Amino acid sequence: MAPPRLTFLLGGARSGKSLHAEQLITRLPAPWTYIATAQAFDSEMRERIQHHRDRRDGGWQTLDAPLDLAETLHALPTGTPVLLDCLTLWLTNIMLAERDVEAAVAKLSSALAAPTGPWHVVSNEVGLSIVPENALARRFRDEQGRLNQKIAALADEVLFMVAGLPMKVK
Repeated sequence: MAPPRLTFLLGGARSGKSLHAEQLITRLPAPWTYIATAQAFDSEMRERIQHHRDRRDGGWQTLDAPLDLAETLHALPTGTPVLLDCLTLWLTNIMLAERDVEAAVAKLSSALAAPTGPWHVVSNEVGLSIVPENALARRFRDEQGRLNQKIAALADEVLFMVAGLPMKVK
């Protein structure tokens, strides 16, 4: 049976999303492409990025795409297994760069609607907590929720991670 073309993995912080996505993709033949959206603005973020890199062996090619994610996806060779980690940091980057969120999400959605291989996309579910106290945080939560809904609708498979355990949603 062929793997899903687009698998969407959601969950909270430290829920095991990235590790599970890595485990899923490494069941496929290498080489694998890891598309990283994180930017190392401080030492703590540099450590997080290094932790993710240390988990991956030589079968991975890493592409950094903190802003131009759709363009990076369009440039991938056909058949490449991809792990995109993560949409939450990408959306943060888009908002902090004061780019048009709606246009960026539309471009990304278009790219993800036509995967050229088995693609695994990671994102945080940020809407399960209290309403943030400031306008920027509320806007981010709302934009992230809308983005997650769009990508989940496109995905062949949606997994929700809880304490390292995948729950099949779709």
